[in-house]
Order: sequence, then structure tokens, then C-alpha cells
Amino acid sequence: MKFPQNGSLLNHWKRRDFLIGAGFATGLAVTSQWSPAIARPRFSDYPFRLGVASGDPLPDGVVLWTRLAPNPLNGGGMPPENIVVRWEVALDEKMRRVVQKGRTLATPDLAHSVHVDVRGLNPDRWYWYQFRVGNEVSPIGRTRTAPSFRRTAQQLNFAFVSCQDWQNGYYTAYQHLAEEDLDLVVHVGDYIYEYGPQTTGPRQHNSPEIVTLADYRNRYALYKTDANLQAAHAAFPWIVTWDDHEVENNYANLTPEENQSPEAFVARRANAYQAYYEHMPLRASSLPNGPDMQLYRRLTFGNLAEFHVLDTRQYRTVQPCDDGLKPRCPAALDENATMTGTEQEQWLFQGLDKSRSRWNVIAQQTMLAQFDFDPRPEVAVFNMDQWDGYVAARNRLLNFLQHRQPSNPVVITGDIHSSWVHDLKADFDNPASATVGTEFICTSISSDFPSQFIAPVQAALSANPHTKFFDGAFRGYVRCRLTPQRWQSDFRIVSTITNRNASISTLASFVVENGQPGAQRA
Repeated sequence: MKFPQNGSLLNHWKRRDFLIGAGFATGLAVTSQWSPAIARPRFSDYPFRLGVASGDPLPDGVVLWTRLAPNPLNGGGMPPENIVVRWEVALDEKMRRVVQKGRTLATPDLAHSVHVDVRGLNPDRWYWYQFRVGNEVSPIGRTRTAPSFRRTAQQLNFAFVSCQDWQNGYYTAYQHLAEEDLDLVVHVGDYIYEYGPQTTGPRQHNSPEIVTLADYRNRYALYKTDANLQAAHAAFPWIVTWDDHEVENNYANLTPEENQSPEAFVARRANAYQAYYEHMPLRASSLPNGPDMQLYRRLTFGNLAEFHVLDTRQYRTVQPCDDGLKPRCPAALDENATMTGTEQEQWLFQGLDKSRSRWNVIAQQTMLAQFDFDPRPEVAVFNMDQWDGYVAARNRLLNFLQHRQPSNPVVITGDIHSSWVHDLKADFDNPASATVGTEFICTSISSDFPSQFIAPVQAALSANPHTKFFDGAFRGYVRCRLTPQRWQSDFRIVSTITNRNASISTLASFVVENGQPGAQRA
């Protein structure tokens, strides 16, 4: 979100799998006449400077990630050759009881990143993992598999986060998140920001606004050098999805915010999507094909929770009414306007309909609930980049929740750099209408919510009775504890983002009871 002032690779992957299966020797492992792989490379510096990560846990496996980058801010500093990377998974943090191990290739085509899809693990337990290349050893990461699909899981602890503008402040929130008792972390977008340097913050970006593949790679590398972000990745598996700043602010499908030619923006989106994949713990099913990437997906945690992870940027129609905060124009009510595209919308409905989980979590990007930013009864002002600009699409989702009644739908959202709690209403203009779900919105890790907007939003709360909570002053994350009978969301905030020694506290807590949509203050 940007506030108004006033504020082919697929073929490579198939080839890569073939080479891995061909086996390796020591020294130079020649896996084919045109793709040698170096098993004992020499590095100019420590190659694991971007840390390790894991993601998308299944009952029998998880994705392990790292990227070899001895000179991370200048293209990585790797030779243009394939490198053999060894990996191990163990039952203990000292890596003595190894239960899975193998080798993979870090290739220049993917910036020497690796994505190991480990299978054959036991469900619902902690594991530790590590990478080796030559004589170099990575930090040890910790991950956790999901409970078995049919198991009666009694508890799930996770946090969700968004919006981590490097320039605006330090990642003190991640320092504290890494120390929480969690099973996983969900990132709902704006992992990087595309802007050039802004000298007013405590730290600056490392280049002008990013456009090329090299630009995006260096920007991800900058963000991933942060020790607190690395610690949070190493502590838990992550489920990730993007919003807009991973490409460009407020882009919609193939429509850019700025004046770029269609050809230039397609190339930019392809560069951005590839760099995103290269730096996230995602399976090969998400490997980009040019400017297209399969990111929406579903992950299940026993019979307790199912996460329906959405992508509301790649397929959406362009924002109506020239974007921004303003009264709705007729285009905002267009039946053909979409946030998700038809295919993803049907995928969501079908998944919710078939779900047998107690809690159905919809992880997505921009505020789903209606919010009128003008308290005057004769005027209504909405954010056109949110679902308020796509009223018919939102109505289809809310109507589905009302009539098909999937178990306990809870929407988790980011984007707006502030904390919110909403009851999702069948008709937001009728406070007496049915409550069909709950929405929790996390504040940012470091991105700013302009102070001049806080008072106007607070003044508008009376015109939005379904909104149970708002705070724009603090940064942090939301910690969630799920049991079969109760969901509790704790809004965890740091005292400052300009001091690396910030403290953590709980600003507010809300609960949702099983079978009773809507949130109550804890």
C-alpha cells in the first residue's frame, strides 16, 4: 500500500532434476557434457550470508531453502556454474540424529538458490536442518511438519506478518517473533519494497527503484541480510504470499502504477516473480513461467485448520475510479471486476466447501471488510485498492460464506500498516445483517502508517459498527492460538522501530468462539 500524500525456467527445472538424479563425484562432477557441477567450490566469503528457511509444511515433509551468496548485494558473487549442495535433516538441534539427507544443485539460472522438497518425515514434530557446500556449513534451521490430515489436532500456534519496508525502520518485531512459541509464520505480502533510497529513514535501499532481475535479486538479498529476519526464518516454517511491492505499488495484473509500456511491465513482472521464487521456501509447483506464477494454494493442519492462501494481485482487474481514497464510481460495482480471477475464486469456493477443518483461514492481502473513511452520513469514501473497489466480488464471497457455511471462516490480512478487527457482515450497510466471518488485520513489521490519518480513521469508526478495533500507531505482528473451541489473536507490538533494543507487549487480544462468527475482546 502507498498512502496518498498528505500525507524457459520450467525446462531448466526438468533438466535440473535429471542432473541431480545422475549422481555426483568429488571435485568436478560432470553430470552432462554441457552442465558440469562443482562439488568443492572456493568462495570469496561465507556463502550462506542470507541464512536458511523452510516453508509450506505437509504431514510428511517441508521445503528447505537457502541461497549461495558470498557477495549478496552485488549479484551474489558466485561463478556461473552449477554447485553441489548437501543437505541434512535431523531430530536434534546438534544435527547428530540425521534422518534424511541428500544433494541438490544450486544453479546460476536461479541465482544459486535451492529449494529441497523433503519427504518421508513424520507428522507433527520438530526437525532441524543444515546445508553444506564444499567445506562451508550453513546455520542450523528448525522446522515442523503438519499434523496428519485426519488427526484430531488440539492446538496450533502461528503468527502472521506483512509490510517490512527496510528503509522505514529496524525489524525489531522479528527479533521477538523468533522467541515466540509458534508452529509456523504466515507472511501475507510486501516482503520487499521496490522504491529507491529515501534518506529520512534509519537505513536506505541499495539502488534506485528496481526493475531488472539483477535489481530484484539484490533487493531481496539486502532484506535477507537482516539478522532478525534470518532468525525468524530459521525458527519456524513459513507460508508466504505476495502483495504489490514485490513488483510495484498497486499494480493490478498486467497494469502498472507508473507509466510503463505493456512490454516493459511484463518483463518487470517476470523479473520480480523469478526473484520472489528464488528467495522463498516454495515448491517447484510455484516455479515461474515468465510473468506467470502459481502461488495460491492450500495447506492443512490435521482437522484443526486449513489455510487457503490467496493471490489478489496477479489476476485482479484494474482498480476502479482511478484508484485511491474516494467515493465509489459505477466501476466499483462491476459484476466482472475481480480480485482473484474466476479460476482462483472457484478454487477457493470449492476448497471451503470440501473443507473438514474446524477453522478455515483465508490468508490474503488487502482489507476485505467495508470501511467508510468519512464519518459524515451524506458522504462515503472508500479505498479502491481494497475489496471496497470490488464490491461484486466481495459479495460473491460473503454470500458463499452465508449460504454454504464453511466451518469458522477467519480472514487474515496485511497491507494497510495498521491493526484492525472486523466482523464480516452479509450486508455491511445493515448492521443487523448476519455476521458470516471474522477478519484480523496485522500491522506492519516496519512500514509506516502516517500519523495524520490516525485521527480521521478513529473518527470514522462510529460509521462502521462492524469494525471492532483499530490502531495505527504501532508496528508488530499478530499471534494466533487455535484450539477446537477457540481462536485467540494477540496484537503484539514493539515500542519502536528506530531502536534495535525495542521491547514487545500485547496491545489487545480478541477471541472467536467455535460456531460463533465475529470477534470479542478478550
